[in-house]
Amino acid sequence: MEWFESWFDTPYYHLLYSNRDYTEAENFITKLTAELQLPPSSKIIDLACGKGRHSVFLNKLGYDVLGLDLSRQSIEFDKQFENQTLLFHVHDMRNPIETDPMDAVFNLFTSFGYFDNENDDKKVFQSVYNSLKPGGYFVLDYLNEKYVRNNIVAESLVTRGGIDFKILKKIEGRHIVKDIRFETEGKSFHFFEKVKLHTLEAINSYASECGFERIKIWGNYQLNEFEKENSPRCINLFKKKA
Repeated sequence: MEWFESWFDTPYYHLLYSNRDYTEAENFITKLTAELQLPPSSKIIDLACGKGRHSVFLNKLGYDVLGLDLSRQSIEFDKQFENQTLLFHVHDMRNPIETDPMDAVFNLFTSFGYFDNENDDKKVFQSVYNSLKPGGYFVLDYLNEKYVRNNIVAESLVTRGGIDFKILKKIEGRHIVKDIRFETEGKSFHFFEKVKLHTLEAINSYASECGFERIKIWGNYQLNEFEKENSPRCINLFKKKA
């Protein structure tokens, strides 16, 4: 089992990241959909949707949304939100997506870069490409590898729900590795996250190889211009060539 299959399916993963800013995320998605000029009833895939907060919000904005995630527990949780225009399925992003052609695919908040094998990264781009209509958009919201390298915090302690999460971060080759240790109910736990530090050039290479054109890069969730040294995010906008 890969690290992300076990860690993302635990309640502790969701507890650790329970402070995520919903308002910031909703403002970002509102700006993003306005920038893309996606009309109501457009069909959008939320790829690696987790517990569905972005899928639900996109659906409230009037979009027909398919949320996909590898975590069975997350998708079981998400099923409570389903309606005629909002569906959730368990899916590995490396595999082909069985769906009608979509207007857009969103992969948000660094939900990519988990795979050791470069061919797996390419499979993600290919599956997204094949699921889109000609002219459809792929938004890949990723970390800015240059910013991460320059601003890494080696040690931190995060307390959530009465649990102290001891976190160590380091760069190993092409990856940033986050080591997570904590104790609860008399048991010790150890998990880690490992995300590839993809460069702008590598991401664009995967995209262009499939037939995408990169038409924009934003540097943060306010959709400001990307600056290689200072932007915390690398939000790529790709378009499937018609």
